[in-house]
Amino acid sequence: MSLKRLWSILKARNLEFFRDRSAFGWNFLFPFLLVAGFGIIFGGKTYTEYKVGVFPSDLEQVSTAQLNIPQRFKDMNYIKFIGFKNAREGLEKLKHHRIDFLLKTGNGPHQYWVSDASPKGYVVEQMFKSSLLSPENAANAERKEIQGSAIRYIDWLFPGILAMNMMFSALWGVGYVVVRYRKNGVLKRLKATPLTAFEYITAQAISRIFLLMFTLVIVWTGCDLIFSFNVQGSYFDLFVIFFLGSLSLTALGLVLASRGTSEEFTTGILNFISWPMMFLSEVWFSLEGAPEWVKRFADIFPLTHMLTAARRVMHDGAGLIDVGPQIMILSLMTLGFLSLGATLFSWNK
Repeated sequence: MSLKRLWSILKARNLEFFRDRSAFGWNFLFPFLLVAGFGIIFGGKTYTEYKVGVFPSDLEQVSTAQLNIPQRFKDMNYIKFIGFKNAREGLEKLKHHRIDFLLKTGNGPHQYWVSDASPKGYVVEQMFKSSLLSPENAANAERKEIQGSAIRYIDWLFPGILAMNMMFSALWGVGYVVVRYRKNGVLKRLKATPLTAFEYITAQAISRIFLLMFTLVIVWTGCDLIFSFNVQGSYFDLFVIFFLGSLSLTALGLVLASRGTSEEFTTGILNFISWPMMFLSEVWFSLEGAPEWVKRFADIFPLTHMLTAARRVMHDGAGLIDVGPQIMILSLMTLGFLSLGATLFSWNK
């Protein structure tokens, strides 16, 4: 092995990176933007570990001073109180693991609801009982059962994992590959053929969507054999929702790849889009109790609407008509991304 040749290649590659201002900037700028963004969203003065729903309350963001509950419970750290108008709204959130504990405020015996399938709910229940000062008061607290079967956390999480896998596969499998073809001159050679930009984009999209749906079916079937997911709705409806989601995500990948010429720059853009989308689309955790502007911001991502619709079908038995707004939004996003991608697409560097 020649150290001189090794050094020449190493030097050339590093110079290529540092001379590419867009790639150089994104690789350093992206971590700062990501940290700053999540710092603004989640970097409050207190860290919330447990979400406790309280009713009746006209406000979602409630102050502990307004709550008629044991003072020791109000003073405990890492608890966020979320208001609901009635028990029905709170129980729906509890069933879907959007809150960990539900408590009725007011005078008289304390009534609370907790899911046996929630480890956090068990912890909050023990915290609440310990706040009642005496064993007699704890015994007077009335424990209520959730109406209907509680949803296991794995049932709630699984659609998110599938959607996240589709997102990364669509964005990177289309966006990164097309940019690499453009950089290597493959697209320039294709331009000399009768192939049109629309035909090329369509072929890329169909290929990626086929791979996404094929992977979805295989992964779902294999995991279902192990975990036996409880699906209340139609498998066909779920397939349609994931198909529309894959269309939208693939179209977004084509937009990101329409003009990119640098793999490093494209990597930064893909990270800048995919990581906030993953965290804010409720893949891993619920945004229940988050500021309203955070929820509205999350609505700009197709992953949010795909997951909302899929979980409603899977957990609540909803049909396509019930999730019509999400289907409409995904369809409009797909048309918008495809139109923008076709308009901006360039064969050349």
